[in-house]
Amino acid sequence: MKVDNLLHDETLSGRISASPSMLLHEEILKPQFDYELKHLLPYYIQIEEVMTIEYERLGLISKESMVEIVNLLNQITKENITADPKSNMSDICFAIEQYVESRMEHPVPNWHVDRSRNDVQATAQIMFARENLVTIMEEIIELIEEVLALSNDNLSVPMPGYTHYQSAQIITVGFYFTAVSEVLQKSLNRMIKIYDEINKCPLGSGAMSGMELEWNRAEMATKLGFQDSSHALVSVASKEWMLQIAAECSNLATVISRFITDLITWGSSEYKFFVLPDEMSGISSAMPQKKNYPILERIRGRSVHINSYYYDMLNAQRNTPFTNLVETAKEGGSNFHPLITCMKSVLKLYTAVIKAMKFNKEHMYEMCANDFFGGFSLANLLTLQCSIPYRQSQIISGKYIVAMNEQNRKPNEVELSFLNELCEKFGYKSSLTEDQLIEIFSVTESLSRKKTKGSTNPLEIKQLIDQQRAILREQKQQIADLKRK
Repeated sequence: MKVDNLLHDETLSGRISASPSMLLHEEILKPQFDYELKHLLPYYIQIEEVMTIEYERLGLISKESMVEIVNLLNQITKENITADPKSNMSDICFAIEQYVESRMEHPVPNWHVDRSRNDVQATAQIMFARENLVTIMEEIIELIEEVLALSNDNLSVPMPGYTHYQSAQIITVGFYFTAVSEVLQKSLNRMIKIYDEINKCPLGSGAMSGMELEWNRAEMATKLGFQDSSHALVSVASKEWMLQIAAECSNLATVISRFITDLITWGSSEYKFFVLPDEMSGISSAMPQKKNYPILERIRGRSVHINSYYYDMLNAQRNTPFTNLVETAKEGGSNFHPLITCMKSVLKLYTAVIKAMKFNKEHMYEMCANDFFGGFSLANLLTLQCSIPYRQSQIISGKYIVAMNEQNRKPNEVELSFLNELCEKFGYKSSLTEDQLIEIFSVTESLSRKKTKGSTNPLEIKQLIDQQRAILREQKQQIADLKRK
């Protein structure tokens, strides 16, 4: 066969003799091109600049050519490159290359020698993920700041606490929301560690096994803001960074959904613990007396999408060989941006709710005052002061509360004589006074009785808020340091 018969119009590959079909272009290549054009183009330009500078360092191109290429790269915008099956195979890397080469004064044969799209694409993807992870962490910081402000403003505001959906003990708004902030800070810590772990540069890995020229991978990594480079195959084949980010977002979305479920309950007409302003509320088209909080339902409903996106990415990698399947990886990561967008939305909406909600303090106090939350304290005191065995103290305490409820008495309407009779019936003598019995069922005293670290005691919560604020300052500094690298 003559050489002339092997020559075709194709300018990108001698292996195939036709441009991508319109089916591939419309269904796969152009959507991918458009996605990368919208989200990854700045990273591709940065990568190309760093590689061009490295070509000059290696002595493969002149300084003048390097400057010319870098200038041309900086002229590329979303408007002046397009997906074209014939001229660039609807591939953004080829489109960038074609844009530069078609505008150079003289050909530079060594530009783009010894390189692959694989590590370039992997580098751009991680740079995009890294930046969005920082944005998510900043959203979490804003949420934590609002949660801590709410906790501090409601440090000693009592409210019923529930176990098994039953009123159990008196807690405070500050106590509950310092639990929220602690959970958020733990997630933030994990994200900071994920950032450190994924911040390794794939550039220089080539298709899968490294490059033939002596590329300075460490220097290229530094110029692109990475702290290190990584194993060539891991760089291009592993998408663990995607799973790590998605998994932590999924975990965080799940716990936020639990917090929101509490708020949905607390905002119901049966509880009325708080209100949201009218501009954050909804109405019923049929029942004019109702004021709904659809924003809470939206947050809980939206959070489940994040779990689904994570499972999608996880299943896309399961049973996939640990080799470089670029297109499988692209398809498997197609929901990464929706996950990031959804996570940001959940955090923004939750922050808005925390910032706007106002608690019905008097109503919550009355609920605490009208329920016999002091049963646990009564049992403790019967044992500690009267030497009644603890299980017997529990029985006596329970029977006392049942009798008071049957008589429609409030907790502060104590009847010491009946308690003494109960103790004698079980063969014990009580030395409790009426003042002690009143104090046991006091709302404010129930909070200060807690002595352990991390309890609902307002003094302990104030200390905890101060500690969490100190931790948050450290976390903010860590994130600022990550952004400067």
